Amino acid sequence: MSKYQFRVEVLPQFLADQSIPEQDLYVFSYTISITNTGEVPAQLISRTWNVNDANGHTEKVKGLGVVGQQPLLKPGQTFEYTSGTRLRTPTGTMHGSFFCVAEDGEKFDTDIPMFVLDALSAGGGTRTLH
Repeated sequence: MSKYQFRVEVLPQFLADQSIPEQDLYVFSYTISITNTGEVPAQLISRTWNVNDANGHTEKVKGLGVVGQQPLLKPGQTFEYTSGTRLRTPTGTMHGSFFCVAEDGEKFDTDIPMFVLDALSAGGGTRTLH
């Protein structure tokens, strides 16, 4: 086990009731669960997302914290939040990273490998990401 490590799980969902396909507007939510699997308490400071649609358009989103919070997670503790994004195509992908600072001052990044946003599939499932 790494001394500094977060595990991230993602559950994306297509929001048909908020989408307008005839106007190329597809709305998705995603629920993120972040668990401190390391040995030291650490705080999530900022996030960077790359949101990609099927036409090759990429939007980079950066900001402090997540949903207005910068959670401090003790080893074994989990923080969960739900956010959303819009695409101009029915499918796309997201990936990114969280910048974190451990209680002892060590800085580290937690990568969020790519996950799929898909308005055409019947449903999504949780995908564990490290």
